[in-house]
Amino acid sequence: MLPTENRLRRREDFATAVRRGRRAGRPLLVVHLRSGATDPHAPGESAPPTRAGFVVSKAVGGAVVRNQVKRRLRHLMRERLTELPPGSLVVVRALPGAGDADHAHLARDLDAALQRLLGGGTR
Repeated sequence: MLPTENRLRRREDFATAVRRGRRAGRPLLVVHLRSGATDPHAPGESAPPTRAGFVVSKAVGGAVVRNQVKRRLRHLMRERLTELPPGSLVVVRALPGAGDADHAHLARDLDAALQRLLGGGTR
């Protein structure tokens, strides 16, 4: 489970990450990353935490399958939060094949997408 401060919940935050962030697609998922931009007018000196959200549509499978995919993705993302810049917004969108994939395949695709986004690869 992701800690509360690392959860992406507001619709506006999802839209910001998807529309203004960079995107990397893999066979099982698409990752949108909006790198952290600190607000100079925000009070306090600490950088905002990295936040992640997940989109798993009915195309992935039934309710049980969708929840299982979300749990796996949350667990995988929790381990990778420290690799991302502070204040980043991440949206992970599962594609239909994610419902049939095992944990290792999801991890491999997530790592590849994040590496592409953080490494400065092309779209």
